[in-house]
Amino acid sequence: MPKPLQSEQTLLAFDYGLKKIGVALGNTLTNQARPLCILTPATREQRFAQVGALLAEWQPDRVVVGLPLTLDGDEQPASRHSRRFAHQLEGRFRVRVELVDERGSSLEAQRILGSRAPDDAMAAAVILQRYLDHQA
Repeated sequence: MPKPLQSEQTLLAFDYGLKKIGVALGNTLTNQARPLCILTPATREQRFAQVGALLAEWQPDRVVVGLPLTLDGDEQPASRHSRRFAHQLEGRFRVRVELVDERGSSLEAQRILGSRAPDDAMAAAVILQRYLDHQA
């Protein structure tokens, strides 16, 4: 169980995918999350350069990574990729990372944006909002 958030913390969230990474920003003062951007790195080096630039710009107190689970709550192959990404963030950038169940976040993002809009950043915002709501 995550520890309660202290006041006025900045958080970044990642909806990790092998081709695209949705990014959202939030803070504990407003208790709100918002979509920030979608990263489309072609290589592993580009991925960490782009993520590193975001971490340097926003200097989050905590990072949230979506954990894809099956409808039954079990791990799936994509879960391993997200867990690895979270561990790499902790190791490379020395940031505190929390994994959050992301079931249904893409569907909720599509509902908010409309089914044709790119939804990765909105899915990250949904994941981060769930995290913030759970902490409140």
